[in-house]
Amino acid sequence: MRYEGAVYRPPSEAGSLILQTTIGCSHNQCIFCVSFMDKKFREREMNDIIADIAEASTQIRGVTRVFLADGNAMVMDTSKLLEILSELYEAFPMLERVGVYATPQDMLEKSAEDLAKLKEAGLSIVYLGVESGNEEILKWIKKGATRAEVIEAGKKCKEAEITLSVTVINGLGGREKMAEHAYDTATLLNEIDPDYIGLLTMMVCQGTPLARQVDKGLFQVPDPLEILHEIEMMIKPLELTNCVFRCNHASNYLPLKGTLPRDKEKLLKTLSTVHKSGDKSNLRPEYLRGL
Repeated sequence: MRYEGAVYRPPSEAGSLILQTTIGCSHNQCIFCVSFMDKKFREREMNDIIADIAEASTQIRGVTRVFLADGNAMVMDTSKLLEILSELYEAFPMLERVGVYATPQDMLEKSAEDLAKLKEAGLSIVYLGVESGNEEILKWIKKGATRAEVIEAGKKCKEAEITLSVTVINGLGGREKMAEHAYDTATLLNEIDPDYIGLLTMMVCQGTPLARQVDKGLFQVPDPLEILHEIEMMIKPLELTNCVFRCNHASNYLPLKGTLPRDKEKLLKTLSTVHKSGDKSNLRPEYLRGL
């Protein structure tokens, strides 16, 4: 297996075989993101991808999950993704799931027929970066999609019956727009009704446009207890059918997990208790937070 640069994957793909099908992120403009600043986006040659699959099949036994990296492998042409899926399921007889990162733009460019073919070929889960449901924040972070487009992208995935996991970043509204970020994101999630929600907490990484705004005093970063209050404000309006909720990323101050709506009140009670106590001793310290 060959990899170029740092490779990122969702927490739930910790035990998966990582197959790098693209290098970097085709959008790569979000003002907070440092993950692919050092990479120029490109798709890997199919011959190299297939060679990596063949090599892994002789060295790694019992592969049940594969994750297609880098930042948004879903941008690849559907015919290429179908070929990769075919090779994977042939090479790994025990394979149960293949996952991929996607931007809203990637999903919007796939037709319903494309998604149906990918589902049939074994694409099992799509990780969609939502970040925020607030129109102004989406524009400010240069997400490249409007609120309506993010909702449409999520709904397309659900309609194709591909498992949908969305990511949200707490703190993106700063202190000024905590309430707007929380409420608008909750109502967006209600419209999509995803299968999984993964909360991350914003990290200000040097070299990013966000860091420069912080250094100039143009953006006020919420403190840990304010972040917990924002999460509480975000959970309160949620009205989901059956969604696995996770706040266990390395960036988070307080690990949380549950299923919504079943565990909604329990999560809210935990958040309220910690926030009102003002006690930060049980929160993850800054030096242990990571991407």
